[in-house]
Amino acid sequence: MADNLANTAENLALDWILGVGTPTRPTTPLKVALVTANGDDATAGTEVAGGSYTRQNLSVAAAVNGATSNSADLTWASMPAATVVGVEVWDSAGSPVRLWYGPLSATRTVAAGDELKLPAGALTLSIA
Repeated sequence: MADNLANTAENLALDWILGVGTPTRPTTPLKVALVTANGDDATAGTEVAGGSYTRQNLSVAAAVNGATSNSADLTWASMPAATVVGVEVWDSAGSPVRLWYGPLSATRTVAAGDELKLPAGALTLSIA
């Protein structure tokens, strides 16, 4: 998801790099959400709901050349029937903050009870 930081994350990164104010680091673990309609910089997408769906913890390695990716499989078991078009990355604060968003390279349609998996390395995050 290149250049798909939400406005909140863009502001945090700029404030941190430029030494402006005291930006607060997002609450971890970061969580990956699946969406059936993509959002944009300012508005969240429509998150999957139902079945046993829950946001999954995101594990990443240190960035190299301006990018990183999930270091462990992301697996959603017992999904509701849905057509998943994108993902979003949220922090895990009491009132979660959306940090990243982006479309999947190909939409995925799952039937009720199906599993959806993004293997390790499949979700790339970059600022470039």
